Amino acid sequence: MPPKFGTSGLRGLVSDLTAPCVTRYVQSFLSCCSVGSGLYIGHDLRPSSAGLADVVMQGARQMGVSVTVCGPVPTPALALAAGQRGASAIMVTGSHIPADRNGLKFFTPKGEITKSEEALILGALDRPVGQVPSGSVTEDTGVMARYAARYQHGFRDVLNGKHIGLYQHSAVGRDALADLLQSLGAKVTALGRSDIFIPVDTEALPDELKQQLRTWAREGRFDAIVSTDADGDRPLLTDEQGEVVPGDILGQITAAALRAETVVTPISSNSGVALSGCFGRVIRTAIGSPYVIAEMQQTNACVVGYEANGGFILGFTAQGTDGPLAPLMTRDAVLPLIAVLAQSAKAGVAACRAAQPARFTATDRLQEVDLKAVATFLRQIRGDPARRTAFLAPLKSGCAAIDETDGLRMTLRDGRIIHLRPSGNAPEMRLYVEAKTPQQAQQTCSALSQRLEKALLRRASTPVL
Repeated sequence: MPPKFGTSGLRGLVSDLTAPCVTRYVQSFLSCCSVGSGLYIGHDLRPSSAGLADVVMQGARQMGVSVTVCGPVPTPALALAAGQRGASAIMVTGSHIPADRNGLKFFTPKGEITKSEEALILGALDRPVGQVPSGSVTEDTGVMARYAARYQHGFRDVLNGKHIGLYQHSAVGRDALADLLQSLGAKVTALGRSDIFIPVDTEALPDELKQQLRTWAREGRFDAIVSTDADGDRPLLTDEQGEVVPGDILGQITAAALRAETVVTPISSNSGVALSGCFGRVIRTAIGSPYVIAEMQQTNACVVGYEANGGFILGFTAQGTDGPLAPLMTRDAVLPLIAVLAQSAKAGVAACRAAQPARFTATDRLQEVDLKAVATFLRQIRGDPARRTAFLAPLKSGCAAIDETDGLRMTLRDGRIIHLRPSGNAPEMRLYVEAKTPQQAQQTCSALSQRLEKALLRRASTPVL
């Protein structure tokens, strides 16, 4: 599958992200989107990223654009730095996907690009580039310090007396996050640091990692364990027992703590956000931060956005526990981590889970699936009631309603929600389940995962139930 735009940026196999390919996308972006004062470039820690960042730099310089090289930094830190200087940015990262894949995330001075800007980039891919003097190159070594200052100004000493485990794996912001947590008063113990790239998907943690988190929590007696995905825009937080707090629950708690008036979140997020009564308006979108941002831009209210992966987008100047937080129109992992830990500091981390409305979620994903087979399968159960009934048979509850905003979302007669969604740029399919109890959500998710594996991960060319 050639590189293509998905829910957040350009993605593809490293072998397909050749210098000519990357240069085409970089130069198209710079020719049709607002560049501002120049281009900031950062990258994550996967093996191919530093080399691809050099290709991005050369492509920009060929267009006469002034380039600021930031090295390995989290995506939200890069976006913040560029926005403060009125510049655009490109982050080289494949986020949570394996190391044999990579990608580019694009930012104008206003923030992450929208789907309409993606269309402009695609339309300008073959536009010729004239001969101009090469752009300048400078280095910015203060990106992480300015990113940390954002939270140090908004939250002071909120973690005094707390012992936090930090699962570092190969996250690009692992050392800076340790320093930040310590500056807010926490004792920090590093866990699981790796020199080999580890893809961490905060929406679909493998069972062995979940068990490892529980073991670390038991042995370390932490108040919480925190982490991020590879490029630092998706948070991971556990309670004191090592149980993961879902990303959309982190979003709900953070939005309420910041006194947001309007919440924008994809259709896959926990529906408790609307049931909580904390917000004047809740807007649902297709999955992907560009869709969330586009809706956020349509309101002048105190608006925030978040996704089921926990990435949080702040659309107004909010108030932390001790100071203001400026808007940042891209997904961020640090704000929900700090805001939720601050909220639960007095009552204990278990309060993170106690704040959740009576709706619980469980997620899974099938990897290395044939996306054409997935499309056939979804078309069959969407259009054929008999096939849909057969698929849902183990749940002993029929389908009451269908939502096709993004993928296939089925509300059952007993209130459970089943959401199936194929990836736009990887051989994967997501499964989201929502139920009245965490046990029911997990049991439903496990049962349907087995059904999907039988239907999709076999050699038959046409999936049937």
